[in-house]
Amino acid sequence: MNIAVTFLPRREAAPLPPIAFIGGGNMASAIIGGLVKQGTPADAFEVVEPFAEARARLAHDFGIVAQAQAGSALARCEVMVWAVKPQTFAEAARPVRAMGGDALHLSVAAGIPSDSIAHWLGTERIVRAMPNTPALIGRGMTGLYARAAVDGDDRKRVEQVLDATGDLLWVDAESALDAVTAVSGSGPAYVFYFIEAMTEAGIELGLSADQAHRLAVGTFAGASALAGDATDPPAVLRERVTSKGGTTHAAISSLEGADVKAKFKAAIRAAHQRAGELAHEFGRG
Repeated sequence: MNIAVTFLPRREAAPLPPIAFIGGGNMASAIIGGLVKQGTPADAFEVVEPFAEARARLAHDFGIVAQAQAGSALARCEVMVWAVKPQTFAEAARPVRAMGGDALHLSVAAGIPSDSIAHWLGTERIVRAMPNTPALIGRGMTGLYARAAVDGDDRKRVEQVLDATGDLLWVDAESALDAVTAVSGSGPAYVFYFIEAMTEAGIELGLSADQAHRLAVGTFAGASALAGDATDPPAVLRERVTSKGGTTHAAISSLEGADVKAKFKAAIRAAHQRAGELAHEFGRG
């Protein structure tokens, strides 16, 4: 399947209207933190967060007084960001529906289809986002899908809200978000898995744990940066460091002999399948 995507350049921040966050956990905090750094004042936010510890963290980090449950103050917000767990979305939406009908809704809840969100909230102005955990340090990769009722200005507003979390790309079909989830949403875990393996191998070869970890992390960071800047595809970059008969050739030959690439692709397909299953589990029937 060919998936149309559009990568977005970073843009200069402009003042945001009042914005609500339903859920104030790690991903919400990453987005809020980015907006605060760009100059959005604490009183521009309305946050609903049932857990006292998370409310205390928002107050400490950003000076935001979050509420334990939805209240009438949400009605002033032109954008609502849904950062709740998938299994609690429907319940969280019930008290908000009457106050958020005119707002633009941005969901970062994994696996919840926009049809379900539209049903629960009674609106078609919905954007779904699939971020990943590097968004917590402003280095994330987020896939975005907009329903037909979302216009160009709405898209720009979403880009403004998420800009500080990292890179963004739009997909034309909501089903493509399952592929985004499988590749980049779950992707950091794949990288950590290989860093873990490289670190363990380095230790077994006589390096200290700190040395092996620094080498593995630094290699991934540098190679990723090189791949991002290069005009050549990864296969060509790999070939340039794989001299026949050399050490890299021995390593790649071992990986190919174990069919690692095929097994890795199968793992990503498993993630893709699970992403589709989550939509059926947590979305409305």
